[in-house]
Amino acid sequence: MKTEHPLPIIFSDLDGTLLDLHTYDPGPAASVLQALQQQGIPIVFCSSKTRAEQRFYQRQLSVHDPFIVENGAAIYIPIGYFSLTPKGHRLRHFEVIPLGRTATEIRRALHKIRQETGLCFQGYADLTPEAVAQLTGLSIEAARRAMRREYSETIVVHFDPKDWQRFNAALAAHGLVCFAGGRLHTIVGAGTDKGQAVRLLTQLYQSQYGSVVTIGIGDSPNDAPMLRVVDRPFLVQQPDGSWATLDVPGLVRIPAIGPEGWVQVVRMLLPEPIV
Repeated sequence: MKTEHPLPIIFSDLDGTLLDLHTYDPGPAASVLQALQQQGIPIVFCSSKTRAEQRFYQRQLSVHDPFIVENGAAIYIPIGYFSLTPKGHRLRHFEVIPLGRTATEIRRALHKIRQETGLCFQGYADLTPEAVAQLTGLSIEAARRAMRREYSETIVVHFDPKDWQRFNAALAAHGLVCFAGGRLHTIVGAGTDKGQAVRLLTQLYQSQYGSVVTIGIGDSPNDAPMLRVVDRPFLVQQPDGSWATLDVPGLVRIPAIGPEGWVQVVRMLLPEPIV
């Protein structure tokens, strides 16, 4: 159904953006998000989180839109959401569009890299839910959801700069790439990022609704591919009040942290009253 005015679409990171980085709570963003849903504005989660994690937050926040998992490695679209959907496969109530390597393939490659380089690192597949919970501050149940990776692997490493060079070279040789975090790092297939997933999903929205305006909200370097391909890119502050260093044309830096910054973006952009 074509719309008279451009349809706003919000592509949002989760941890440190819509969710507080330490409590994983949306705080003031929850009521604003519900108001957006009532106005028919899509909220597309675009995060390194797994399908299990994102479905948990979708249920908690009553969000029923497509979502992008594991740093752009796959898109999940509710069946019947669009008139036309690219060929993928069905999983329960979703059309799944894989854009990257499977977790099984990635873990096999990481095993070979350990053998080839002698480097020591652990993946989530090597850890217990209790160990992941201790590393992340998540509950045991939340840790289990985080471990259900389908298109990536999260690793724990303590490399010096030379080891990082060797590791990244080995990843490249196996067609993989690392998105670096603080203590945890995400390994995905080369060429996989949030940007390509956002572009594909934007095309589907355009086919369905005609004119759209895409809004991206993030907080960290791995959000840069997403922010580069949206019409209106926004960066919220990190917990210490700083902004991540990103090279994104037209990027607007919001002087507020996490969910508070998320709310500021929405109130800046959308004309309808938002609670």
